[in-house]
Amino acid sequence: MTHTHGVRLSGEERAEAILAEVQRFGFASITALSESLAVSDMTIRRDVRRLAGDGELRLVHGGVSLPHGTLRTATFAGRADQEASAKQLIAEAAVRLLTSITTIVVDSGTTCYGVASALPRDFRGTVITHSIPVLQQMLGHQQAVVLGLGGELLSEGQVLIGPRTTAAALELSVDVVFLGANSVDARGVYLRGDREYPIKSAFIERASRVVLLADGSKLTHTAPVKLANLDVLSAIITNGPVPPELADRCASLGVEIINVQQSTARNQD
Repeated sequence: MTHTHGVRLSGEERAEAILAEVQRFGFASITALSESLAVSDMTIRRDVRRLAGDGELRLVHGGVSLPHGTLRTATFAGRADQEASAKQLIAEAAVRLLTSITTIVVDSGTTCYGVASALPRDFRGTVITHSIPVLQQMLGHQQAVVLGLGGELLSEGQVLIGPRTTAAALELSVDVVFLGANSVDARGVYLRGDREYPIKSAFIERASRVVLLADGSKLTHTAPVKLANLDVLSAIITNGPVPPELADRCASLGVEIINVQQSTARNQD
């Protein structure tokens, strides 16, 4: 979430900041908004009540969501709020890899969801996804071609999976897949479970470039199910810090590491 660093915003500016946050992640808590905008909970509650009255937001327990917020569960929104600033930087770096006509797959998960939020409105490429929140976000991109892969809804992850989803993915030809995972280390890329393994494997098989989007927590956490070796990756976009063993292994394989934290620091020098 963008922090004001002590700058007092007008009511109109706060409203714009609140809407931007909710549009990015689908949900924002009153506490987080209060801290970010450096105003009291009472002030935020007045702001969101006005926005809700205008139909811009929906009041929910503990915060606000999009008016059509049933497309994103509280679980998904809660995960989006973790490492939110890092995920935004990662998504912005991912979009910079694209041309206006690239064909991309946007994988499930909150980090990958940020790519759809960061795409410019004049993007004229093709977006393929099995993520419900990504499909929802793409409603605002009128120039893009959007292909949704059907299947069985996995409510927790707001994603469609199953044999038909995987079969459809195996028929694709894709320039770039923005891949999500639960963990990455020098030995490979890992998931928490098997349910999304087939569809993610299909995406990897059918893409010319595989770009893993991994916030810093994914570089230190572990997960049990190995999805792929590191050599399937073209790049990893992360906010680091990158463990030396992982950095060395990526260098030996020619996997580019794009560290947005370091890039930001260089830009500020």
